[in-house]
Amino acid sequence: MRTSRRYLRGVLDLLRIEHGLMYGFGVVIGIYVSDPFFSDLRKILLGYLTAVFLQASTFAMNDYFDYEVDLANSRTDRPLVRGDISRKTAMIFAIALMPLGFAAAHLISPPAFVFAVVVSAFACLYNIRLKELGFAGNLYIAFTMAAPFLFGSIISSGWITERSLLLASMAFLTGVGREIMKGIEDVEGDALRNVKSLARTMGEKRAAVIAAVFYLLAVSISPIPLVYLPEFMFDLKYAFPVAMTDILLIHVSLRMVRDYRKESIRVYRKTTLIAMVFGLIGFFAGAF
Repeated sequence: MRTSRRYLRGVLDLLRIEHGLMYGFGVVIGIYVSDPFFSDLRKILLGYLTAVFLQASTFAMNDYFDYEVDLANSRTDRPLVRGDISRKTAMIFAIALMPLGFAAAHLISPPAFVFAVVVSAFACLYNIRLKELGFAGNLYIAFTMAAPFLFGSIISSGWITERSLLLASMAFLTGVGREIMKGIEDVEGDALRNVKSLARTMGEKRAAVIAAVFYLLAVSISPIPLVYLPEFMFDLKYAFPVAMTDILLIHVSLRMVRDYRKESIRVYRKTTLIAMVFGLIGFFAGAF
């Protein structure tokens, strides 16, 4: 029984189910931000499942290729490092789940299928090679954080709307900041794979400053919907949650440029995740 529970915990940690639920929610937000009156529940469900399956596949593949790095960084939050499941099992999940995501996207529309395949192809490239390029890899991961909103727009409108693009831009900038911070946290282990993160090539302090700049850029564009998009204009349902996002990101930025120790970075990453949740709530509420 204990072994079964350990295995189940390992699988859930491997697939990052909580991230999948958030990515799926991002797709739903992208749908309704682009078209508040969209009512095809079948496509909404398929879009959600596409996000869940593909992100789970990508994370499983990431743990497979990052095993040595995670081991060096003592990442006991990773199931392969703990020994809950094997690397072979992780790759089996990665290979099995990706076609399920493609199938769900195919049932939505040809543009949705193409978008899903392209993003997944870059995910494979990232795990195999792109991550070692450092900042280029950061940009890709940040794009995956913005992709659910774009995908949702494609589902409901057939193209990428201005509203979804603005939301995606905020997610992208925040995502770049989070990935640069992760490079600071993982600097020792990244040396094993020769990952050219900003923390390794420019120093941890400069990397912290650059991460803070990206957070502040995200904050700077958050008021735009209030004055530019008719659906969000002076909408308090959007303003209050997004204001919480901005406060948290500014707080992290100011703290990080002074304290960029690994232990602090871990706290900052959790704080920015909470900030992103507030941002999602704001855009979702503002769409109605």
